[in-house]
This record gives sequence, structure tokens and C-alpha cells, in this order.
Amino acid sequence: MSCGDHHETPCSEVLARVYTYLDGELDQGGCGEVREHLDECGPCLREYGLEEVVKKLVGKSCGCEPVPGDLRAKVLVRIEELCGEIKTKEAAEAADPA
Repeated sequence: MSCGDHHETPCSEVLARVYTYLDGELDQGGCGEVREHLDECGPCLREYGLEEVVKKLVGKSCGCEPVPGDLRAKVLVRIEELCGEIKTKEAAEAADPA
């Protein structure tokens, strides 16, 4: 996803780090980059809001049960794969805007 505007941190990079940001796992610099981007990019802010709601709903539904480490690793790998697919698609669209 890209809003079409130029940002210091690209939309795809911010969206790839949304869960890490929501989980408080980004360093201070990374948090600042994500916050700055969300402040200036409506589409990413909406996506962030949706992910925040989903996280809260899952947390409420699952209680305090910790996520198994292997499941977390599989989910993160899949997210990285999807981000790679998005970047490839965006690059192809940029190369052939037809």
C-alpha cells in the first residue's frame, strides 16, 4: 500500500513495522519514524488504527495466554513474505505504469 505521496519513510516500510510498533518492540528512533509517518499519512494511519483494534480484540479474546514462540516466528516470517510481495508488486507497477 502506498498513498502516492513522498515520505521520508516509505508506506510499505511503516506498514511492515506496525505490529512491532504496537508491541512496543521498536527502538526510540524507529518509533519516531513510524509516528512521524503516521502523522502525515492518512492511509497508513487508518491501517494502523485497524491493526490496533485487531490487536486489542485478540488480546481481549485470548486473555493472558502467551503466544507460543514458534507461532510468533511463523507469523513474522509470513509478514515478511507478504511485505516482499508488496514491494515487488509496487516496483513492477512503478516500472510499468500502464
